[in-house]
Amino acid sequence: MNAKEIRENTLPELNEQLGKLKEELFNLRFQLAINQLENPMRIVAVKKDIARIKTIIREIEIKDSTNA
Repeated sequence: MNAKEIRENTLPELNEQLGKLKEELFNLRFQLAINQLENPMRIVAVKKDIARIKTIIREIEIKDSTNA
C-alpha cells in the first residue's frame, strides 16, 4: 500500500483500515511467538502501513484545523 492509494480514502475508511492492520499485526506477533510465522517481513510491512495511515490521518486533522 502506498501513500497515494491511502490518500484516496476518507477519514472513516482510514480508521477502519488502521484497525484491521493493528489486528493483523497482533496476529502476526502471536504467530511469531509460537513459531508459526512463515514470512517475518510481513510484520515490518504492516508496521510501515500503520505508520503511513497514521501520518495521513494526522495530515488531514491538521488541514481541517487550519481551515476551520
